[in-house]
Amino acid sequence: MRVLVISAHPVETSFSAALREDCVTTLVAAGHEVEELDLYARGFDPVLSREERLAYHDLERNRDGVAFEVEQLLRAEALVLVYPVWNYGFPAILKGYFDRVFLPGVSFRLENGVVKPNLGHIRRLVTVTTYGGSRLRAFLVGDPPRKLVCRVLRALIAPTGRLSYLALYDLNRADAPRRDAFRDKVKRTLQEL
Repeated sequence: MRVLVISAHPVETSFSAALREDCVTTLVAAGHEVEELDLYARGFDPVLSREERLAYHDLERNRDGVAFEVEQLLRAEALVLVYPVWNYGFPAILKGYFDRVFLPGVSFRLENGVVKPNLGHIRRLVTVTTYGGSRLRAFLVGDPPRKLVCRVLRALIAPTGRLSYLALYDLNRADAPRRDAFRDKVKRTLQEL
């Protein structure tokens, strides 16, 4: 399976970076064709420009500034997102990726003014994420990243596609055994991809 691993953390020695490496290593060992997109290492610009917004619905021009990222997404049969949750949301660079790459004609299409999903080639969606706060705190604020992945992104992939949302809550107080257990859970999930 062709798997696109998208990561969003600026520090190469972070726990998130270790999780990304676990994902890539596990997927390669399982025989998958893996393509990585480290948004920070690539220097991805998350800002949707005025020109891009004006060309947003122009299917011949809307990919101009993000053709590389669009082609990666269109090649993928599985998508693995690795990122921390900051302030109960995606890191800005990942949110900008969605704003700039999940375009009309790419992640969705409009048919008579109705939005239709367009990522039917993606049969598996896996999120590997960490929260600094507890599950309860995330729940009390509505856990926006979980909802966006489990509702919005899930709706864009193949109707029979599977979703795994793997989250380590309360990372700030997680000891080594708890972190290791989470890493093992991530590896087990990806081995079954």
